[in-house]
Amino acid sequence: MGRGSYTASDWIQLRSSFGTEKKTEQIFASKSTGYALPSLKGVVREARDNEDSPRSTPVMIGFDVTASMGYLAEELALNSLNKAIVYLYDNKPIQCPQVMCCAIGDCKSDKYPLQVTQFESDIRIIRQLTSLCLEGGGGGNGGESYNLAWYFAARRTRTDCFEKRREKGYLITIGDDNCHRLLTRSEIKRVFGDDAEYDLSAEELIAEAEKMYHVFHICIDRGVPGDERIFAGWREILPGRTAAINKKDISCLSELIYALISVAEGKTANEALSAVDQQAAERIAGSIAYISIPKNNNISF
Repeated sequence: MGRGSYTASDWIQLRSSFGTEKKTEQIFASKSTGYALPSLKGVVREARDNEDSPRSTPVMIGFDVTASMGYLAEELALNSLNKAIVYLYDNKPIQCPQVMCCAIGDCKSDKYPLQVTQFESDIRIIRQLTSLCLEGGGGGNGGESYNLAWYFAARRTRTDCFEKRREKGYLITIGDDNCHRLLTRSEIKRVFGDDAEYDLSAEELIAEAEKMYHVFHICIDRGVPGDERIFAGWREILPGRTAAINKKDISCLSELIYALISVAEGKTANEALSAVDQQAAERIAGSIAYISIPKNNNISF
């Protein structure tokens, strides 16, 4: 996968096919058409160099699709994912981005706790995004299974970025809830078909994923009691890599994704924000205040 290139005309054509009035349940039609999740048993996703992407960089965008988060999937499909890709192509903080989307639910309660697209470099990024099922579940049990994306990144992706050049890709999850602190052996078996020796903590999974990816999380601030506690919990397990964005600023999500990647690539926050829409930059300037990238961030063996 990863062939082709992203063009404005392809996006305009796809966006027009959604129409001006369509909402989440129409854009993500699989929710109402007897969706059957392909098994993740043995599934591997690859981001490989090719003539269209000679120096591929994998970018994984994982987003919460539980009951409270339908608006996030809609924003990504209609606006933010396209804008983020354009920023990456135009300003080139990384080379040849190949993007994979992950729909994240709750493996303690949901039928489809993790869905993944392929790594793609063209409009298939968004076509495959809209083929995912928005289950709208979540168990009301104090968290969601963002840890599934870390597991998949660490154990089910293969990238030339890492294997050939010893460079990292990017894994950014987005949501409004805590992360479950453990991924149990039974959950790993059910979701992936793997026989794990023991339960895996969030910290263990992040450390494993960080061998191949810069790992970030974006917290959605809903302006309700408990949000600060959720944000503090994320800062505890992912210090320096957790940003917050107010729900009313969700249209600025593309700018925040671009800024996180740019800062990880060595730009200052001001340099990153100067490359995006300035009204959006003002609205998200505080969102990256907690981001701190270690200076010695190289892969060593």
